[in-house]
Amino acid sequence: MKYEDALQIAERIKQELEPHCERIQIAGSIRRKKSEVKDIEIVAIPKPYKVGLLKSGIALIIDKWRKVKGELPCKYTQRILPDGIKLDLFFAIGENFGLILAIRTGSAEFSHHVLANGWVKAGYTSIDGMITKNNQVIEVREEIDLFNLIGINYVSPEKRL
Repeated sequence: MKYEDALQIAERIKQELEPHCERIQIAGSIRRKKSEVKDIEIVAIPKPYKVGLLKSGIALIIDKWRKVKGELPCKYTQRILPDGIKLDLFFAIGENFGLILAIRTGSAEFSHHVLANGWVKAGYTSIDGMITKNNQVIEVREEIDLFNLIGINYVSPEKRL
């Protein structure tokens, strides 16, 4: 799908989800402004919600889309949007939003070779979506926090190859 078309769908989905989120941002190839987009990736911190018979909040929106994987509540779910494109929705918390956003913005090679290798070289590990050192969780609320932590200059999403 062309970038412009995918961006328009992603913005619409973001607006639908936004009232049910403390924070939400488009990630992936759309954020990197790639000319061709295979899927839509969004990172969100959802407000509290319920599933099941008393479904509420973000679950009301997400569960109307066909599920591929990830049963709410979860850290990741993949859905097929009515437009026919896949949505990869990643849930974060305030303490790891910057980490999840950086990883999910990609590219996969950048996330692995630059970010993950960077935190390993700096003596950190990633456990269950959190950066840790000596069994202590290190907050990564913003992407820049991760770049600073691993000692590299911030790279804008469009330049993350």
